[in-house]
Amino acid sequence: MTIIDNDLLSIQEARILAENAYEAQKQLATFSQENLDVIVESMANELEKHTQALAILSHEETDFGDWQHKLIKNEFVCGFARRNLRGLRCVGIIGEDREKQTKDVGVPVGVIAALCPATSPVSTTIYNALIAIKSGNAIVFSPHPRAQKTISKTLDIMIEVAHKHGLPEGALTYMKTVAAIGTIELMKHKLVSLVLNTGVPGMLEAASTSGKPFIYGGAGNGPAFVERTADIQQAAKDIIASKTFDHGVVSAAGQSVVVDGCVAAEVKSALQSNGAYFMSEQEAEKLGSLLFYSDGKPNHDLIGIPAVKIAQKVGFIVPDNTTVLIAERKYVSEFDPYSREKLCPVLGFYIEPDWMHACEKCIELLLSDRCGHTLVIHSKDENVINQFALKKPVGRVLVNTPAAFGSMGATTNLFPSMMLGSGSAGKGFTSDNVSPMNLIYIRKVGYGVRNMESIGAEIFPKRAQTAQVEQPAVSGNFSTSSLQAVHRILKEAIGEL
Repeated sequence: MTIIDNDLLSIQEARILAENAYEAQKQLATFSQENLDVIVESMANELEKHTQALAILSHEETDFGDWQHKLIKNEFVCGFARRNLRGLRCVGIIGEDREKQTKDVGVPVGVIAALCPATSPVSTTIYNALIAIKSGNAIVFSPHPRAQKTISKTLDIMIEVAHKHGLPEGALTYMKTVAAIGTIELMKHKLVSLVLNTGVPGMLEAASTSGKPFIYGGAGNGPAFVERTADIQQAAKDIIASKTFDHGVVSAAGQSVVVDGCVAAEVKSALQSNGAYFMSEQEAEKLGSLLFYSDGKPNHDLIGIPAVKIAQKVGFIVPDNTTVLIAERKYVSEFDPYSREKLCPVLGFYIEPDWMHACEKCIELLLSDRCGHTLVIHSKDENVINQFALKKPVGRVLVNTPAAFGSMGATTNLFPSMMLGSGSAGKGFTSDNVSPMNLIYIRKVGYGVRNMESIGAEIFPKRAQTAQVEQPAVSGNFSTSSLQAVHRILKEAIGEL
């Protein structure tokens, strides 16, 4: 009997893929931006033919969300996001200041290891592949085990068409033997330069200890604050629309509603008129006990399903038109499931006496998961809006818009992205809406604009006035006494800094 060790196979495959990607990226690094753009366009064009089939496959395999909503995300990436990539220069000369005589050169980071979530496996995989190739990088995916079939199919489509348009073999690929130990090997491999972890919290610690720079877009626990000057009816519609999109699996969708006390009754009524069901204390306790397992991991049976179905699973009855389930809370606690990110149409509801207390409550909620993803404020008071923007440990602050759509750049002018970096409280090195510009480093080019004779006078004018600098006998030569004088000026100035 032959015994197959999948862990060892996965480790070996990770090593081979990383090595092949490294060699392929050497070739890719010679491609012009125009060559790279042709490949990116070909990939997106081909995927547009398959967006619906992949959305259906995604839902069938994972049982998360709504396939029609996943179709919207797929079309968003292949259409709107792709159009925003056009004209963006990532490699070669990407900037020039003729007056200052400087240039910026975009350089790919190299080989990227990418992890995509089961909640949005198609749109995230497409987006990460497009921005990696756009910026001249090779990318190796480790598919999520729950969405392995879907992610593999998506990548197969892209790989086939990309190779036809000149992409070096090995520059876009994925692991076929998926195991945690193999994914860790991939992230730690010496030839991998960067890790993209999009919504896979189970691999967050491994990514952060891989020794590589990494970008994390994951749990955010973002609250939506409704301030007294807000358009209450519109705020309620936005909150519900955000939390019901794809049945709540979008990480940027609001996880809690924080309300200014003087408008609490109006907000509650507006939410109810949009299908929100405020649970009794007993119902909230019953659901709360099932949202997470004893080890703290989310209950997958409740992820990405409609509110009515959640209530049925838990054992209480709600109206057929229920859109979200809401639990009224007073305090934020690590032991309270409603203080955490809930990837389903379930919200916590907090009432605070004024915006200052609401500000503190929002900070508590953001820090409870320590990922600082997204905050929404519904308000017409620019002073309050500015205070929230200045004080929140968060990657993005959205104003008067549904969180799920505003965060990805659909209802805002943020860069259209399916990977949203966490904020100052979170993990990873950027809080951006991740774009190809996060996958390069910029080489600076500076032309000489000052000669040695003038350097002391221009940089340290006060000292130059008192220094007796000998003029060189021959133009272009710098005498010993001149050099000594400049050295003295620089040394004295630096010593006082």
